[in-house]
Amino acid sequence: MSIVVFGASGNVGRHVVTGLNSVGAHVRMTSRNPGALPGGAEAVAADLDRPETLPAALDGAQSVFLYAKPEGIDGFVAAAESAGVQHVVLLSSVAATDPDPASNPIAWMHHRVESALADSDLAWTFLRPGMFATNLLWWWQESIRSQNEVYLPYPESRMAVVHEKDLAAVAVTTLTDPAHRGVAYPVLGTESITMRERVRHIADAVGRDIAVVESTVEHARGELEKTVPPVVATAILAGWKAATEQPPQLSTTVRDVTGRPAQTFAEWARDHADDFGRA
Repeated sequence: MSIVVFGASGNVGRHVVTGLNSVGAHVRMTSRNPGALPGGAEAVAADLDRPETLPAALDGAQSVFLYAKPEGIDGFVAAAESAGVQHVVLLSSVAATDPDPASNPIAWMHHRVESALADSDLAWTFLRPGMFATNLLWWWQESIRSQNEVYLPYPESRMAVVHEKDLAAVAVTTLTDPAHRGVAYPVLGTESITMRERVRHIADAVGRDIAVVESTVEHARGELEKTVPPVVATAILAGWKAATEQPPQLSTTVRDVTGRPAQTFAEWARDHADDFGRA
């Protein structure tokens, strides 16, 4: 029986593949372009937007690691039920718990996928992270590499970001231990640190000074909209502003589920020093 990993080349999925390989699981990676996937596991072509590609990818699968894509979820559920899949671990979001998910595009997409799985015949585990540390690569990588500067509208915004390796470690445990079925886990960071403090950790990791430049909200919106739709940029900015007014949620889920402590932001910065241009 195989464990199928959708998004196997992604920030979290590739670490899920590594973790499953380390415990001797039979892994099947999926991609629109399987030839681009790394070695070390079976690779097949599959696309959640093309339900006709799913039966072959899910054939003989016991469990699946899935990311949230509302447009493809109904086709996935039908194919997974038909293939006899027993369990799906969904990379969701803490936003899925929003009492009015229709008011927030991030909340809606994750709530929609969670609901489809909960209403299906499949066993499920929902991993609900807050802010991914890797989002900083979208927002800060270019300005740090080219200018040694970060433009921030809310430099004292305080959040608890999570390392993608910690998310993957929780996913591996929940994929391989049936005791975690039917549970929704908040996977949040364990440190409450400001954006300014995160810049300092990255500066320490790359070995050079990085300036924090306070910017307008509109400037930040323009930068965000280079990588995300305007409605998502609005939601992100609202979250940053709110994080100046109240402390973030923290969680011990990584330790509770995996038995090891969550990694710090300083560790994440060291892991990604080359991305920001190590001196």
